[in-house]
Amino acid sequence: MNTITMLVGVMIIASIVTGILYVAFGQITVRKLRKNPETKNALGSEFVSGWDILNVAKALSLPRSWSEKLESSPLSSLYANSNLVFKYTTKFDHFLGAMFFWCWLLTGCFGLLLVILNAFGVFAN
Repeated sequence: MNTITMLVGVMIIASIVTGILYVAFGQITVRKLRKNPETKNALGSEFVSGWDILNVAKALSLPRSWSEKLESSPLSSLYANSNLVFKYTTKFDHFLGAMFFWCWLLTGCFGLLLVILNAFGVFAN
C-alpha cells in the first residue's frame, strides 16, 4: 500500500467522523436554536440548507473577540450572533460545536492539501 492510498483512507475516515458530528450538532444544538424565537433570525445567512449549522459552530468555536469583530463588520448578517448563541447553549453544545467545526476545517484543508500535492506529483511512484 502506497502513501497516497493510506492518506486517502485517513481522509475518508475523517470525512465520515465530520459528517456524523455535523448531523449530531445540527440535531442537538441548532435545532433548538431554530425553534427559539429570539435566536431564530440570529443564526446568520443560509446560502444553502444547513449553512446555519456552520455559522453556529463557528460562533461557538472561535474566540469571542474574533466573533465580535466579524459581527461588527459590514457583512455581519453572514455570521451568527455569538452573544445570543452562547446565551442559549450549554457547555456540551459548545464542546460539540467546537469538535465539529475544527474537524470540518481540518478535513477540508487536509483534502485540499492532498489534491494539490497529488497534482504536483509528490506521490508519484
